[in-house]
Amino acid sequence: MNSTALNPVALALPEAWLLAGWVGLAVLGWRWLMSGDWRALAEAGRLNLFLAAAVAVLALWQIKTGVKPGLSFHLFGIAVLTMMFGFWRATFAGVLVLAANAAFGRGNWGALGFDALLTVALPAAVSWNLYRLLDRRLPNHFFIYVLGNGFAGAWLSVVAIGLVTTLVMAASGTYSTDYLFSHYTPYATLLISWGEAFTSGMAVTVMAVYKPHWLETFDDARYIQNK
Repeated sequence: MNSTALNPVALALPEAWLLAGWVGLAVLGWRWLMSGDWRALAEAGRLNLFLAAAVAVLALWQIKTGVKPGLSFHLFGIAVLTMMFGFWRATFAGVLVLAANAAFGRGNWGALGFDALLTVALPAAVSWNLYRLLDRRLPNHFFIYVLGNGFAGAWLSVVAIGLVTTLVMAASGTYSTDYLFSHYTPYATLLISWGEAFTSGMAVTVMAVYKPHWLETFDDARYIQNK
């Protein structure tokens, strides 16, 4: 399999779409700087955990396959990063992973902006907003946190990637809807999403039990004590 098929978007999309991706990434980066979330990385312990998590996700992304340029299948791990660090640092970690992929010849610098929006910012936003919704609407309970955020959040985040990728590839004229629905969409939204839900859910569960301080969105005093 050639390296182009392994890239999330590679050069499958028209240049205008890739340029729009860079503009979107620039806006995202500016919002991240203005959020002040980056200050948490000044703490040595959090920085080490952040870098270790990014490396783990980078390793996970090396196990992938694809049917055509821009249509790849692999686990993402973005939902776990979001539960560990929140939306902004999870997105930043994902962009670092994409940059490392490009540096290692397994990604494309020209498509990095669009890849970041599609495979990093989108799943992080889905996972983060589900976490906030559950936090507001449902009781603070360990199993609600694990099942809702670890499993369901990861599942929905990858379903979103599959559906939006299908829409983008069809709207840009890169691939026909018939081809996408036959060779990509069902596998991305069903098979890969369930694999993501299982692995992410298990990772979040293990951390919540043994390393709860690794999850910035988890508070054992709220979710476990007095339950």
